[in-house]
Amino acid sequence: MELINDFLNLTAPFFSFFGLCFFLPPFYFFKFLQSIFSTIFSENLYGKVVLITGASSGIGEHLAYEYASRGACLALTARRKGRLEEVAEIAREVGSPNVITVHADVSKPDDCRRIVDETISHFARLDHLVNNAGITQISMFEDVQDITRNKAVLDTNFWGSVYTTRAALPYLRQSNGKIVAMSSSAAWLTAPRMSFYNASKAALLNFFETLRIELGGDVHITIVTPGYIESELTQGKHFSGEGELIVDQDMRDVQIGAFPVASTSGCAKEIVNGVCRKQRYVTVPSWFKVTYFWKVFCPEVIEWACRFLFLTGRGTSGEYALNKKIMDIPGVRSALYPESIRTPEIKSE
Repeated sequence: MELINDFLNLTAPFFSFFGLCFFLPPFYFFKFLQSIFSTIFSENLYGKVVLITGASSGIGEHLAYEYASRGACLALTARRKGRLEEVAEIAREVGSPNVITVHADVSKPDDCRRIVDETISHFARLDHLVNNAGITQISMFEDVQDITRNKAVLDTNFWGSVYTTRAALPYLRQSNGKIVAMSSSAAWLTAPRMSFYNASKAALLNFFETLRIELGGDVHITIVTPGYIESELTQGKHFSGEGELIVDQDMRDVQIGAFPVASTSGCAKEIVNGVCRKQRYVTVPSWFKVTYFWKVFCPEVIEWACRFLFLTGRGTSGEYALNKKIMDIPGVRSALYPESIRTPEIKSE
């Protein structure tokens, strides 16, 4: 057995390199033709039933509007009942023929089953499941005194998607439907102070890649890996290391820094386009894909850059981080951040 592994250690890299040189050109030509075909014959969403979690704000809210503008029927769920009703009303005005709301918390398995049950009870079918609900936590790991208080991040970001998917899967099989998994570029671009959030998004990515293999062609899965998108999270709203929900725009500047923030509406449009075209992955903005290649081929460079941008300076609070100093330069914030990020109006719980 060891001889076989020794042989493969020597030969596998060589044959893989030359094999890819011959395989990649025709493969990507086929992918190019496939993308043209899927664009021409993109899914018509009129009358389709779409369930969106975390629909009260951010990407989830604008996904509701984008699906509504294309005539889809919507089941919207979130923890903020009042805000959810506002989103539902706008979705009706935008063009959705039928919208229901379900006040629920996806971190609770019973709530996830109830979300799907109420959707099926009302519409009698389900075509798209959009696992969007998510929260973030910002804190250096060593500053967290009680780690158990950060369970909510994985309970919502990872388990919430798993619970809802399991409840919805039989109905998605019947409709040959689609699943949208809202992961993040944080799954590979692991910024400091976000260890639990990064872990939850990496777990989500790997879970749905595995599920894609298990389901084959019965249910199509699109995994979304956004970069920095206009939302409450990029307005500075997050959980502290002790599990308290806070708004800290200075820490927002440290964690986002000189990265440009894309609009939520544009992000939602790109996601829905990608889902209708059966794309396996959607990254918004698309230039963020290059960070994955840097991570694969030059991980030391990514680690050094993260330390340089996020941690340079005295201590680990972020007050003296290079990212923060860049944002303090006059005019930089207005050039990189949308108006809603520069002067945020955080909606109440």
